[in-house]
Amino acid sequence: MIGIVIPAHNEERYISQCLESVLLAVEHPSLKDQLVEILVVLDDCSDSTEAMVAAMGIQSIGVSFQNVGQTRAVGAEQLLKAGARWLAFTDADTVVPPDWLARQIEFDADAVCGTVEVDSWREYGETVRTQYLALYQFIENHRHIHGANLGLSAEAYQNAGGFKHLMAHEDVQLVADLERIGARIVWTATNPVLTSARRDYKCRGGFGDYLASLMPPNTDKGVEPSIGSDSGLGAG
Repeated sequence: MIGIVIPAHNEERYISQCLESVLLAVEHPSLKDQLVEILVVLDDCSDSTEAMVAAMGIQSIGVSFQNVGQTRAVGAEQLLKAGARWLAFTDADTVVPPDWLARQIEFDADAVCGTVEVDSWREYGETVRTQYLALYQFIENHRHIHGANLGLSAEAYQNAGGFKHLMAHEDVQLVADLERIGARIVWTATNPVLTSARRDYKCRGGFGDYLASLMPPNTDKGVEPSIGSDSGLGAG
């Protein structure tokens, strides 16, 4: 069985589009003989995210952590208990391509680290877009790490100790642990996901914080600059 984990904290604005893309990826012809389970981990949701997930017939569980590392870990643990041999992770504000899951499996690696593309720069402008594209490597063997585009075998996940219960950088830590145990990691730009460049991001220290750090001085960022997990610079 293949398991897909999607953490969500008040994501009514994005969750439906995310799940529609994941359901399409599950229907890829190369996966026709594979059982795939999607699990949305609702972390302290107070909006209509839960109802929207249920309306689409997707399995969910509720937690109250407001901690993305712990939320991903709980989702992984549940799917592992259900028999998952491969775990794929994305985010509720992200759209995956139709061959996203199939490509991960085809690499026949211990783990696959994919890239992200931004859906729209309207909330940040051309200066941030230019700076981001100058720093980001859309190439094979890049070193970017994104919880929004990550897959790995159940064996590798367990051997590395799984996601640590971190408020941010949980993906970076997991990949570091995978490297520590000698896991074979594919770093590919051939199956990018499309993620939101939102200003109302949920994870401090994550991708939204990174984009805010690229804004010109004396601009209202709303947060202090920080480069961390899901950042354009990845682990490096």
